[in-house]
Amino acid sequence: MSATGSGIASAPRKVTEVAVGVLLRADDAVLLADRPAGKPYAGYWEFPGGKIEPGESIEHALQRELHEELGIDIAGSTPWVTFEFDYPHAYVRLHFRRIYNWLGTPRGREGQRLAFFRLHDPSPQPLLPAAVPALRWLSLPALIAELTLEGTSADRHLAQLERAFAQGVRMVSLQASAGLESDLLQAMARQVQIRADAVGAHVAVSGALVAKMGQAGARASGTSLLLDDSELSVLDARPSTGWAGIRASSRSSVDRAARLGFDYAVVGPVLPEPTISSQEAIGWHGFNVSAHQAPLPIYATGGLDLGDLERAQFAGAHGLALPLSAW
Repeated sequence: MSATGSGIASAPRKVTEVAVGVLLRADDAVLLADRPAGKPYAGYWEFPGGKIEPGESIEHALQRELHEELGIDIAGSTPWVTFEFDYPHAYVRLHFRRIYNWLGTPRGREGQRLAFFRLHDPSPQPLLPAAVPALRWLSLPALIAELTLEGTSADRHLAQLERAFAQGVRMVSLQASAGLESDLLQAMARQVQIRADAVGAHVAVSGALVAKMGQAGARASGTSLLLDDSELSVLDARPSTGWAGIRASSRSSVDRAARLGFDYAVVGPVLPEPTISSQEAIGWHGFNVSAHQAPLPIYATGGLDLGDLERAQFAGAHGLALPLSAW
């Protein structure tokens, strides 16, 4: 994904490769630094990092830059997102990597101010333009609970949902079984939304569910969308919604979703499930291909459980999308 301040396409420019560190504390706070005097956008807040030297890996560049800039040492990092941004002074490709552990206390060794900011609090101002989408994406939860609404299992599903919310889940995606009447769908979706609102969780509604409920019913039950590949193919703009996600079957779908301004993609099935054949599962290699330097956050799904979160993040995933029964 590339962007310009004016929104007008420009002639190709030299690409500057940049490693960006997303240092995350256990309390959901992320480290930002302001740009020192004498640099373009002086005083703007950004993620720490710097240019990748020729022949240098992204991870090694990040280790070097964070030691030079902050005086800390990192043992490792996990890939997250990669996107391009067109500044007046440089065209950059930003390789973001998340870091959860480091040695030492960060300090501004180049005259910059440093501060940890909680993800759900107001952002510091002014923000460097390329930091804006990244900071928004970081507030996406690590786990999505997937719920298929069925009239015969409503009470059981709501009880499962309450357990998931009690364990920290803050996003649920809704689909519907075939044949469920619109009135019953809307009533069940409202019950889900009531419970989500009570804990500050997001509800993402599938495109098929919107079609069954009608626009009014969908607006009443959720403000976010999680669409299928086929629905993405006919769009020429991002839907006007809260979070906008896509169930992507290929890397090309991921890239198209990013160009349209979607916030995340769900990719899989990674491993075989009882309801699919083993030939349909893409495996961890296939997931790596879809997630490698992806221009937006990626969730892994299919045949996985809560114990797969760390492995998925090392493969480049933002998190997991799991059936509600996982909780």
